[in-house]
Amino acid sequence: MFESLDWNHGVFVGSTVASERTAAAVGKVGEVRRDPMAMLPFCGYNMGEYFAHWLNMGTRIPKPPKIFHVNWFRKDANGKFLWPGYGENLRVLEWILARSRGEGKAEKTPIGFVPTKDALDLSGIELKPGALDQLLEVKPEDWSGELAGIKSFYETFGAKLPQELWKQFEALKERLKTKVPA
Repeated sequence: MFESLDWNHGVFVGSTVASERTAAAVGKVGEVRRDPMAMLPFCGYNMGEYFAHWLNMGTRIPKPPKIFHVNWFRKDANGKFLWPGYGENLRVLEWILARSRGEGKAEKTPIGFVPTKDALDLSGIELKPGALDQLLEVKPEDWSGELAGIKSFYETFGAKLPQELWKQFEALKERLKTKVPA
């Protein structure tokens, strides 16, 4: 879970969303596929133009909303989900609402603003030891591994992909070279 650094970074984040295929999606189960903003099957024109629309919206809105990314399905080394999910998801949504109001504690990382350990209300929840650390950890080596997939995906849009997204890609690559605070 993280908050984008700004509007354009948020559009970048949305444009790079990937998930594993399930039995409901065409293709091999477990294979990672990119589905930006969950719109790929529904967009009737080049997604590069779609991304340009959202980048443009950021310039037209006096105070663009914050953009967040949440992965409810992160797993530990044993393949078990780190976050209990369902009703507990409200705890993360409360942090998002707090951040949207200018409250909510966060730490700046190469990928965006991640909640601090005390930013989420964990009262009454039983997380496995170390689960919160894993949920909030940003490993540059893992994110660097994503860069090749993002680059390959972006190349499919050719000249229609806005240069701003390539700038965001390069900026992420640079930020990942810096050490993440512990």
